[in-house]
Amino acid sequence: MPAISPNKPYRVGRSRTGLGLFATRPIKKGTRIIRYFGPLLDCKKKKDDAIENKYLFELSSRWTIDGSVRKNVARYINHACKPNAESDVKPRKRKVVIRAIKNIEPGEEINYDYGTDYFKAYLKPIGCKCDACERKRRKKRAEARAERLRLKARAEKKALKKAEKQAEKARRKLQGMNGAKPNGSRANGAGHASAL
Repeated sequence: MPAISPNKPYRVGRSRTGLGLFATRPIKKGTRIIRYFGPLLDCKKKKDDAIENKYLFELSSRWTIDGSVRKNVARYINHACKPNAESDVKPRKRKVVIRAIKNIEPGEEINYDYGTDYFKAYLKPIGCKCDACERKRRKKRAEARAERLRLKARAEKKALKKAEKQAEKARRKLQGMNGAKPNGSRANGAGHASAL
């Protein structure tokens, strides 16, 4: 891990997805946090176009930054569907700066949206692990659990109703076999013996 100057407002630390970049002091909205840098790759050259890694940052259809160099601390910034920072791309200067789009509190992870191409290629197959997606998944799991419990309660209620119906049917059948009417008198007229 690269050494980070103590006067920088961030540190590299353990995150849900591996390593991440975290704020060490408050970062105000609009503040430039860090520069994403590395060797420039020319996509028109076969040797440059053949390079594949997860740290490639496309500036334009021709130029790409290979951010896999260890000194590029910005490579530790993870993706988020609801980020607190964004990439400010300057293709003519061939430069990328990560800028805060929200106030970031100390201890909060710094993240930005990597874009749809990266998301489809790398994140969608394994599932996005950002906070927003984790909350969505938790909510879906809770809803599914509630639905299963609702269906189970409904099935139990239905089974109870069926059992009560069968018990009532059996009771009536039993009364019919004994020849008793529902009010307790016998069907053949032989009721309770009267005193003579």
